[in-house]
Amino acid sequence: MIKMKIVFVCSPFQGREENIEKAKRYCRKIVDMGHIPVAPHVYFSQFMDDSNPQDRRKALEMNKKLLEFCDELWVFGSEITEGMREEIEYFRKIKGDCRIVRITDDMFLAD
Repeated sequence: MIKMKIVFVCSPFQGREENIEKAKRYCRKIVDMGHIPVAPHVYFSQFMDDSNPQDRRKALEMNKKLLEFCDELWVFGSEITEGMREEIEYFRKIKGDCRIVRITDDMFLAD
């Protein structure tokens, strides 16, 4: 039996639909690898408004709580947004650097 890791998907969001679509593709690939993806920006964007400062702050706090349950944090793409930086720093503080994985789109989404 494969050990299923819980993987936090850390990728740009910034309220852009194309970023949601990319995150969905990352999640599918993680599932295909036998792991469980956690991509709160895919889920929270359904009922929270990233352009609303209160919603954005609340979402980042909820993301931090979810990070506590994750085995690894996978950082996707070459751009590190302010929100991603906050997630990375929080994960580093609670779990350490050795569980953070950097992934480029060309190595992950290539078919």
